[in-house]
Amino acid sequence: MRRSYELGGLAEEDLAPDWLTQLRAWLADAGTAGLTEPNAMIFATADADGRPSARTVLLKGLDEDGLVLFTNHDSRKGREAAANPAVSLVFPWIDLQRQVVVTGDAERVPDAVADAYFARRPRGSQLGALASRQSSIIRSRDDLTDALDALRRTYPEGTPVPRPAAWGGIRVRPRTVEFWQGRADRLHDRLRYHRIGGGPTAPWGVERLAP
Repeated sequence: MRRSYELGGLAEEDLAPDWLTQLRAWLADAGTAGLTEPNAMIFATADADGRPSARTVLLKGLDEDGLVLFTNHDSRKGREAAANPAVSLVFPWIDLQRQVVVTGDAERVPDAVADAYFARRPRGSQLGALASRQSSIIRSRDDLTDALDALRRTYPEGTPVPRPAAWGGIRVRPRTVEFWQGRADRLHDRLRYHRIGGGPTAPWGVERLAP
């Protein structure tokens, strides 16, 4: 179960001047290539005692301030990101022999941003967010379907669905953004944008890592 990665390389002169431009370019490549859910990313958190967990989420916002996902803040990932904001994201674009690894700090997005995004969600997703107490233990799937049916009666078609108080967005403000391109003989290219000095307003530099 071993493949030789030979689609291309990644040199310093190929990089965009900043991590955001580079990530947008690679996201566009993933979309053009027809990858399933090109904005899917693994979101890794750890609790206050350092015990890790990871799951796949979808990127829903991207700008110079960071990467945004939406979730229930009472879920495991929401609780862990609040207790220990040091988190990581991974885009695993296997078919392109690429991945992007982000490390940074998690913070809640403002309620106004969460309201605006929730209002754009499909109605079924809105009702589902109300029906599910994410990460809680339930007796059976019937608990979910019964709750959803009740909500459909409470909020008939054409009635606005309110955003659950615990549902919102998490922004990951990057400290490092690594672009990984597979190469032959496992001598992969790894170029990482990083904050020089580590402070939130420090300038960015680029460094090459051994594979």
